[in-house]
Amino acid sequence: MARNKHPEETVNRILDVAFRLFMEQGYEHTSIQDIIDQLGGLSKGAIYHHFKSKEDVLVAVTDRMMAESNRLLAQIRDRADLNGEQKLKAIFKESLCRHVQDEIFTVAPDLSNPRLFFSMFHETIREAAPKYILPIVRQGIADGSIQTEYPAEFAELMMLVANLWMNPMIFHDSEEESYRKFMIFRQMMQGFGLDIVDDEMLSRLQELTSIFQKNR
Repeated sequence: MARNKHPEETVNRILDVAFRLFMEQGYEHTSIQDIIDQLGGLSKGAIYHHFKSKEDVLVAVTDRMMAESNRLLAQIRDRADLNGEQKLKAIFKESLCRHVQDEIFTVAPDLSNPRLFFSMFHETIREAAPKYILPIVRQGIADGSIQTEYPAEFAELMMLVANLWMNPMIFHDSEEESYRKFMIFRQMMQGFGLDIVDDEMLSRLQELTSIFQKNR
């Protein structure tokens, strides 16, 4: 068998096709053969050389999506014109308002897959919270805009609630359930003296939830 001289290109081709099919057909309704059929002659063996299963492909697709989200977090984290509280608000607003969210919620991927859920949980706790949110919280403590004696735990709690608990694609929340969760999150943040979520964000979350429910 000829050696693949460009394995990274092959992996990216697989992930591009898998992402599109997962978005169009849903993860459960997409098979490895469906992916192969869209790869222009790439064999099943080539896919299994890089991925052990369809779940592995899903995790890799999700990891790539999370990497794009992390680039946004890094941009806001590194801004010099905002204090800690303002950076947290900017992160929540930008995360909800990105145009790609409409596409993702329209195709209604089911994120309750256990393997995918664990991957998102691990990414939230081991990557996003310590690398992007914790530095902002520490800045906020230093500039007086954030009050907490437990910055690391606070960063983890915020990300777990926002990324997982409030995500309607994981728990299949209705608009009413999304509203109630958002209000609890707002009250929790206000309890820390933070005004980082507003009615515009609530409206956007309910809009995305509605899109998801209509396309399930």
